[in-house]
Amino acid sequence: MSDILVIGGHGKVALRLAPVLAAQGDTVTAVIRNPEHAADIETAGATPLVLDIENADTAEIADALRGRDAVVWSAGAGGGNPQRTYAVDRDAAIRSMDAAKEAGVSRYVMVSYMGAGPDHGVPEDNPFFAYADAKTAADEYLRGTDLNWTILGPGQLTLEPASQHIDVGRFSDGNETSRENVAEVIVAALREPATIGRTIDFRDGATPIVEALLG
Repeated sequence: MSDILVIGGHGKVALRLAPVLAAQGDTVTAVIRNPEHAADIETAGATPLVLDIENADTAEIADALRGRDAVVWSAGAGGGNPQRTYAVDRDAAIRSMDAAKEAGVSRYVMVSYMGAGPDHGVPEDNPFFAYADAKTAADEYLRGTDLNWTILGPGQLTLEPASQHIDVGRFSDGNETSRENVAEVIVAALREPATIGRTIDFRDGATPIVEALLG
């Protein structure tokens, strides 16, 4: 059993992640900005922690992390506002990494997206550019830390039920990825030390999740 902090706790992936972790005996604390979301968090089997991650400083995030076994970053600004996208998806994410080090929490799982990186290829006049640029910076920063990190890059997210099967890699012939499968992949990554220090892009596919991650 582990004590896990999920940042972005009211997101569609996080709300699917918490029940899976809780069912396996983990203690889950979900960071939320809006206290009105607390009931949803409790229904999902997690404990809500109200913290405005966009504006919290490193010390405040470290206080939330202290004594835990792992952190999962599943937060995002949601697009539409480049300034806020950089503030959350890059700057707050980086502060959370520094906070994890300060708090002595070495295990860090980042939910990114398939194709993130300096070669993302999104033109600057595309509305998606700020997100792609912010995630690239955050992911690169994480790779440069001493944390036991894993970066997960799901494809286009859907509301399909979990198939428990994925394909690992980058694909040009369709990359639909169930949010429930993303939650299952996060759980598997937390359990499998072999995922540490790896960036894993994936989509819904044909191979059982653990086998795909270890293959």
